[in-house]
Amino acid sequence: MISVHRAADRFEGGDEAAGISSRHSFSFGPFYDPDNLRFGPILACNEERLAPGAGFEEHPHSHTEIVTWVVEGELTHRDTAGHATVVRAGDVQHLSAASGVRHVERNDGATGLTFLQMWLAPVEPGGDPSYTTVPGIADSTPYALPEAGSMLHVRRLTEGERVAVPDAPRVYVHVVRGAVALDGERLTPGDAARITGESGLELVAGQAAEVLMWELPD
Repeated sequence: MISVHRAADRFEGGDEAAGISSRHSFSFGPFYDPDNLRFGPILACNEERLAPGAGFEEHPHSHTEIVTWVVEGELTHRDTAGHATVVRAGDVQHLSAASGVRHVERNDGATGLTFLQMWLAPVEPGGDPSYTTVPGIADSTPYALPEAGSMLHVRRLTEGERVAVPDAPRVYVHVVRGAVALDGERLTPGDAARITGESGLELVAGQAAEVLMWELPD
């Protein structure tokens, strides 16, 4: 089964007056949709746009695997476990909140910042928080997230290029840039596909594209 979810149907959140624009693909915060709570371990896929100087002040998380993909700009991260980094476009950031951690996310740069943040439920709750960044992740290097039994694939396609969709119990596809076709459906930036129990699928780039694909368990 393939379920396509369009960018325009996402819930609009954030605080425009504070320079924060958010688009939520799943039930999130004040937006509650009992039919759209999660897909496998994925609990959230939020597109965040922060104006220069804007950001999320210190706030808590627990029992959540938080994976961030910077699309453009630079994301300043600080947390109560002692990590302080700047995450740039093409970098993967993973904060394992475990039994509890607080963090700050800001745009301290001079230009706009856009990032995708995805929350996944851990296989086992608790433990100690941890933090990892992978700079400039390559297409051929998937990012394993054993804490959630999942794998992130980054695919950058040229026009006309084909790439296989992982054969997994569930796959979540999110288009970051460009346009791709999946089983006859055209997907453009912000569109997503939730795939269950399929095999042999391909993405075909209608133009240069960047796509995130999550290989997920049952």
